[in-house]
This record gives sequence, structure tokens and C-alpha cells, in this order.
Amino acid sequence: MWLFEKVLSRLVSRGRLTLVYSDGRSRQFGAADPDFPDLTLKLHDKRVPFDIVRDPRLGIAEAYMDGRATIEGGDIMDFIAFIRGNNPWESGKDIDAASPVSRAAKKIARRVAQVNDRRKAKANVAHHYDLSGALYALFLDTDRQYSCAYWPDADNSPGISLEQSQVDKKAHIAAKLALEPGMKVLDIGCGWGGMALYLHKTCGVDVLGVTLSEEQLKVARQRAIDEGVADHVRFELIDYRDVGPSLGAPFDRIVSVGMFEHVGTAHFQEFFRHCHNLLTPQGVMLIHTIGRMKPGRTDAFTRKYIFPGGYIPALSEMVAGSEPNKLMITDVEVLRLHYALTLREWYKRTQEKKAEIEALYDARFFRLWSFYLAGATAAFEHGGMVNFQVQYCRDRRTLPITRDYMAAAEATLRG
Repeated sequence: MWLFEKVLSRLVSRGRLTLVYSDGRSRQFGAADPDFPDLTLKLHDKRVPFDIVRDPRLGIAEAYMDGRATIEGGDIMDFIAFIRGNNPWESGKDIDAASPVSRAAKKIARRVAQVNDRRKAKANVAHHYDLSGALYALFLDTDRQYSCAYWPDADNSPGISLEQSQVDKKAHIAAKLALEPGMKVLDIGCGWGGMALYLHKTCGVDVLGVTLSEEQLKVARQRAIDEGVADHVRFELIDYRDVGPSLGAPFDRIVSVGMFEHVGTAHFQEFFRHCHNLLTPQGVMLIHTIGRMKPGRTDAFTRKYIFPGGYIPALSEMVAGSEPNKLMITDVEVLRLHYALTLREWYKRTQEKKAEIEALYDARFFRLWSFYLAGATAAFEHGGMVNFQVQYCRDRRTLPITRDYMAAAEATLRG
């Protein structure tokens, strides 16, 4: 108990957190602050403190999922934001302070967990993306964009919809691809097909989308048929490493949105080598990925329940993977708060659809999904997570030498 309370004393200074043990004893941490709520964490199992001390993120996640810990005065979003807000990335404090030996052991475990050969990669994708399509339909936008939206007018137009911000995301990415009608585009990790269909519709390009999710493939193919563009927008269940001339390579452009997080550092050089070889000499690639501000590790909760085999890359790790493969970085943009806005909208919709989600799965899954979205939101609002959009080309003369073409193309697409 004393170690658990010591951890809370270190983590909480602003706002009041009341801790209530399973035997009724209580302790209070922090002090009243107008910018922070007063919350109560109630523990219904005497093992919860031990589990949290052993692994803070996994311990509190499983206790909350199992109903062994509950929040009063707010919900799980409020609680995680409370802890993270007390320990923002900019402060230099770490909510998972660990010894050098512990950090070394976790680093080794991280590398082992990121081994993504073809068999394991497909299994890892299925773990998350082959959940019921009805689940994603309940909280995503109508185009099922399961990645960071783009909110160009959020400061001036706070009422902008998730649907509009996802359309703006697609326009933002398309503008960076410098597309021309008739080009061939490879979409690595195509999801439910929204980006591929958008690029064909707005830019007149032919697109091959590849995925390892059977559920996503069925939806994407049906959408192409329904829109009458199946001869221009094709989807295949295949690992990007197996794409070759039989599927249309080389390509004028490659786009990858929300897939690079599943590659793993051990495979970064392999990924960029294949992409280089899949591009024409004048080819351009745009990667949109969640990123971290420095190399780190995937937490145990995310590895176990959300994205097994996944790893959020630091920009330095991306660069180390692409540099040996003759791909020139031509543009980098860091989206700092866009995913936080997106995740808050997903969380809101998830809470509104509680009954439907529990009917699809159960109450424990609903709490798991809520914890996942709340934790991710806090990571972008207070932690070390951002989004990177990194543009690559093979030939330095392929693209204009200023960024003006991007703004012009985006204005046309949004118009």
C-alpha cells in the first residue's frame, strides 16, 4: 500500500484525487485546482494496488475493465486526462518511472514483440481490424476513416464535424501526392477503401489497395462495385512485401495511412526498400503515421489488447529506416493535436452507443474500448504522441521546389 500511495503522491499534485480501498479506508492526494476536477478512485479488490505498481497502464486498465476499480466524479476519460495532465510530456516526468535494468529488459521484450513476418503480421492485423464491422460503424465517420482526421478550421469553427474533418484529411494527403489523371497508385493498408476511392474520384487515378484484414477487404471490394469503379480501384488481401509486377508495379505514387505503426522497427529498412522498388524513378510516397517524440516502447495494455506487434515510430527511427534505401525525404509535417480532436469524437460516439456495443460484445469489452480511446486521447493531449506526414521521392527533381503546389491542390480539392 505504501508504495502505491507513494506513486500516487508523485503523480498527483493538481486537482484532488480521493483513493478508497476495498476495506473502506481512504486517502487523498493533490490539492484543489480550478483547471483540474476532483475525482475518486474506488478499488474493489485488494490486489489492485499491487497490479498497478507492477505495471501502471496495464494494471489500471485491467482493474477498470474487470470492474475492480471504478471512477466517481467523472469517467475514465476524465481520470486518465487527470493523471496525464499532471505529468505532461513537456515536463520531462514519466508516469512509468523504471530502473535501468527494468528499462533494458523492456527494450529487449519490445524488439521481440515487433517481429512481424508475413504470418504474424496477418494475425496481428486480424486481432484488431477483423472485429465486427458493426463496431467500427458505430463510432467512425460514414467513410470509415480509422486514422487521424485533419481539422484546419478547428480554432475558428469548433463545430466542424468528424465527417468533414476526414474529408479534409484525404484532401490534405492527396495534395501532397501531386497526382495527375491516369497515374497508378498503391495504397498500403487500405482499410475499408475510403482513401483509394477518394483518390480515384477526385484525381482520376487508378488505385490498388492492399490489406491483411479479410473483413476490410470484403467491405472495400463491395464499395468499389457499388460505385461502379471496380475496374479502376482494386483491392487485394496481400502483404505489401508480396506486391509485384503481376499487380501493376511499379507505381507512380504510394500512399500509406495508419499502417506504418504495424511494421515494427526490425522491419523498417525492409519496408522502405520494398517501397523504393515499387516506385517508378519519378515516384512519390506519402506516409501518414502516429509518431512518438522519442524512441520508446509499446505499453503492455496496447500490446496485449489492442495492437499486438505494433509500435509507434519516432521520426529518427523512420529516417534511419529510409536513408539506406535511396528515398529522399522531401516534406515533413507534424500534426500535434489533430488526433486528440479525432479521438475525443470517437470516444463521444462510443459512449453514446454503449448499449449497442455491449450487445455486440459485452460490458467488459465496452470498458476496454473506452479505456483504449481515453488513453490514446491523453497521449496526444499530454503525452509524447503526435502524427507525422512524411513525403518521399526517388528523384529530387520530381516535385516543385516550394510547397506552394500543396496548398493550391488542397484548396482545389476542398473547394
